Amino acid sequence: MLKKSNIAGSDSARSKCLKIRAHHLCCIQGFQGYGYSPAFAANLRAIISDIKAFPSRHLELVSKCDVICASCPSKKECTAQESVISRRIRNMDLFVMEKLKIKEGTIMKADEAFRLINYQLTNASRPEEVCGTCKWRQKCLWYMQDER
Repeated sequence: MLKKSNIAGSDSARSKCLKIRAHHLCCIQGFQGYGYSPAFAANLRAIISDIKAFPSRHLELVSKCDVICASCPSKKECTAQESVISRRIRNMDLFVMEKLKIKEGTIMKADEAFRLINYQLTNASRPEEVCGTCKWRQKCLWYMQDER
C-alpha cells in the first residue's frame, strides 16, 4: 500500500495512483519519443497518454524506481546496488522535491504537479540543476524551453 501522504483519499483512489519520480515531472513534459530502448519509449508514451487523458489522476512523488523506470534497461543496475548513477538520479528527485517544498510520498493530482513544477522551477539555472548531466538534455523540450 502507498505511504501516508498530505492528501486524503479513498483506498480506491490511492490504488489508481501512479508512482512517479519527482524529476520525471520534467521528463514527461520534454519527451519527444527518444529513449533507452523501444520498450522504454513505448512505456513512457503510454504513461504520458494516460496522464493526458486523466489529468486529475493522482501521482505519488518518489525518489526511487517508478512506473517509468519499470521498462528501463538499466533498472537492474540502478536497483541492485547504491551505485553512483542511482545516487545521482535520486539526488535529482530530492532536488525537485526540495524546490517544490514537498516530501517523499506526497500525492497530488497530475495537473497540479505539473503546474507546481513549472511555477517553482522558473529560474533559468534550475533546469541545469535538475537535469545535470542527463544524456537526453539536448533532445528534451522541457530542458530547452526558453521561458517557463
